[in-house]
Amino acid sequence: MKNSILHKIAWVLLITICFASVNAQKKKNPNIVIIYVDDLGFGDLGVNGAVGVKTPNVDALAANGINFTDAHSSAATCTPSRYSLLTGSYAFRGKAAILAGDAPLIIDTEMRTLPDMLKDAGYKTGVVGKWHLGLGDGNVNWNTKVTPGPKEVGFDYSFLIPATGDRVPTVFMENQEVVGLEKEDPITVDYKKNIPGGYPVGREHPELLKQHADDQHASSVTNGISRIGYMKGGENALWIDENIPFVLTDKATHFIDKHKENPFFLFFSLHDIHQPRTPNKKFVESSEMGPRGDVITQMDWCVGEIMKQLDKNGIKENTMIIFSSDNGPILDDGYLDYAIELLGEHNPGGPYRGSKYSVYEAGTRMPTVISWPAGIQPGTSNALLSQVDLYASLAALVGQKLKKADAPDSENLLDAWLGKSQKGREMLFEQAYAYGIRKGNYKYIHPKKSDKLPEWIKNKFVDPGYSTVPMLFNLDKDPGETQNIAESHPEMVKEMAAYLEKVLEKPTRK
Repeated sequence: MKNSILHKIAWVLLITICFASVNAQKKKNPNIVIIYVDDLGFGDLGVNGAVGVKTPNVDALAANGINFTDAHSSAATCTPSRYSLLTGSYAFRGKAAILAGDAPLIIDTEMRTLPDMLKDAGYKTGVVGKWHLGLGDGNVNWNTKVTPGPKEVGFDYSFLIPATGDRVPTVFMENQEVVGLEKEDPITVDYKKNIPGGYPVGREHPELLKQHADDQHASSVTNGISRIGYMKGGENALWIDENIPFVLTDKATHFIDKHKENPFFLFFSLHDIHQPRTPNKKFVESSEMGPRGDVITQMDWCVGEIMKQLDKNGIKENTMIIFSSDNGPILDDGYLDYAIELLGEHNPGGPYRGSKYSVYEAGTRMPTVISWPAGIQPGTSNALLSQVDLYASLAALVGQKLKKADAPDSENLLDAWLGKSQKGREMLFEQAYAYGIRKGNYKYIHPKKSDKLPEWIKNKFVDPGYSTVPMLFNLDKDPGETQNIAESHPEMVKEMAAYLEKVLEKPTRK
């Protein structure tokens, strides 16, 4: 009898040890939080020289982590960058472009995505915030569960702005259903024509507007803001723009609290600092630059709340926070908020030329900070890196092997992301309305057939980098990309043009 009891106790101890070992293995991998800001420029952080606005929480993140000085989004616009981040594939391969608010999902559900890969490694996955990757199959019924969407590409949980703040429908979606929708007030959306009985139209009723908007953004008005596209119904589901950061941050911190016992991946995709910029009254006049500066302060507060939640739950040490932006800064993108007039001495792109939509350096050179107290020593890195490489690098971190079809353009540069090496990419691809290639401090811009600018770019005070001749710049000596040295470096131009041709022809992962 005694031996039988001892035998049972031994089995219980063995099983307990096994479970403990499994749990220890799970906890060895860090939690991963990607904080993805919208339209934030390299120079918009205090740590990168911002003037007229303070970002103490992001600066603290940088002080305790790595501040990257040469890390890039893969494109100079939002949808393409998000596509590349989540798929490890350059956006043009998936024909990813800036989407309408009723566009179908552009990520192939047969692809293994970044959240798919992390789920295979035992992570719970969630996305909170701006989506803008399409939903449904091209004929969206907003009054039912919309599929395919985030769940079908690897996210266990989602709370979304379906597209952007300047596009209808202006409602939140939780797990692919509109939040607060009443059956007797169904939603209708149309991007081609007005809807009888729908919301007032901004170009017809300017007296209803909090901010003047250009004609593209002058359709349905909700919460005093005119949007792109037309909408009817869903009145009780409409968001209040000024409350968006609080709603999103609450959902993000709740996700962290719910999954604190196991490894989790959170893609926290902020709407700030995209237009329309409507800071909450808590942040009005928190900067010297008007609404654009105030929403930078607002964004920084959101980062601080995430850091507090991690600390509160005792998981800050083993959580990797990756902070960055989807594309370069833009001052006037459709709404009048005096961002140009109130800029003062501040340079949103830092020392670099360009902006959102531009192939010049500020179009893709992103403010980028990674903090992981248990795995990263604080410092600064000038490694040449692209967000497309986060997929393969994080796969290496969590011990996941990539299949041949996975992340076709993503390179494993984990040592560079962790600050263990200053060696990043040998060649880096930049996508805008022209193509660019980086090699070391040299920047090549591929010529276009015509350098005529489309009217919509002219109206945004943007220089996209169009040229009918090859351009080459030495960014070490000429960060403003003012002196074209292509004629004196023909071999380098030839090498970088050949690499671009290779990228455009086929996937590049080694």
